[in-house]
Amino acid sequence: MSASSYRSQLDRKMSDRAAAEKKVGEFRTKEADRRGKATRERLAADKTSTPSTKASRLRSAQRYEDEANKASRDAGTWSTKVGKLSEEISDLSAKLAKAEAAERTAAEKARQRAWQQTERRAAAEQRKIESRLSATEGQVHTVLRKLRAPKPEMLRVLLLGAASDGSLRIGREQERIRTIVQRATHRDLVELEAHPAATADTLLDALPRFRPHIVHFSGHSGEDLLEFEQDVDGFHDSALVSAGAFARAIAAVDEKPLLVILNSCHSAAQAEGLVEIVPFAIGMADSIGDIDAITYAARFYAAIAEGQSVQGAHLLGRAAVEMNGLPDHEVPVLTCTPDVDAGATQLVTPPPASETA
Repeated sequence: MSASSYRSQLDRKMSDRAAAEKKVGEFRTKEADRRGKATRERLAADKTSTPSTKASRLRSAQRYEDEANKASRDAGTWSTKVGKLSEEISDLSAKLAKAEAAERTAAEKARQRAWQQTERRAAAEQRKIESRLSATEGQVHTVLRKLRAPKPEMLRVLLLGAASDGSLRIGREQERIRTIVQRATHRDLVELEAHPAATADTLLDALPRFRPHIVHFSGHSGEDLLEFEQDVDGFHDSALVSAGAFARAIAAVDEKPLLVILNSCHSAAQAEGLVEIVPFAIGMADSIGDIDAITYAARFYAAIAEGQSVQGAHLLGRAAVEMNGLPDHEVPVLTCTPDVDAGATQLVTPPPASETA
């Protein structure tokens, strides 16, 4: 489980413990109040000479004593809960420390891998540039790589959301994307399939059936894992999927996506690995706020549906985050293979003017 998941559980347990401690205090206060009333009733009974009044006072004293005893038992029950929650908090704190240490180690390994990949890509790019210069001299706007989209078919976008603990507004993000695409000029050229509670099987089923051009994941992640949901009702622990397993699933299908977007924290390292499989990938270089992520995604797809290039849509998404006064506009990062041009690649191509006249 990721450090963010442990951190979320720890926050909930500490909140539960504070509530339990409050209950202990309330019942101890009630116990003291009832015992005081019982004492006063007994003193009053001792002072009266009327038998009926004396008996009434003693009954009241016994009732208050019973209420005090019950409050004492209730306070004991809640004290036990406080103790149990304290043990769970201690255990989660230890697990959180281990998870944070593991993520730091993974981050360092990822940085080393990224540096090695950058070196390899730079060398490969230089070789390809030299080869292209000899093969494509004099040609303008040559497509460097035959991509699978858009042709006459619609752009198919697979929206996967996962927040098993209810901590993210996945439904809001998917609805914003659907609404803004429906308002776009070329809305008839975009098809969306949304899964707000996606499991790993959701991805595996949709890849060969829906054959998406874009796979969009929203949820929790780290540099080397993604958190999908389990096929259960109610809040639950996430199902962890390694970055390698996710990439191999993308690579397994015959018609691979053109773009993978990981709209989740610390996913830029995964995006760098994905461009060995797909032409374009977008990830987050750091943690990103929920509203920032929603704003970026909505504006990105609005631009794509207006016929903007991948790079143009990415930059407009970042601009939307900044212009809304949000802090994480530099967190989304676009990565692509050396032999494609993000600034010249449109995923939605408007029909010729003769067809729209």
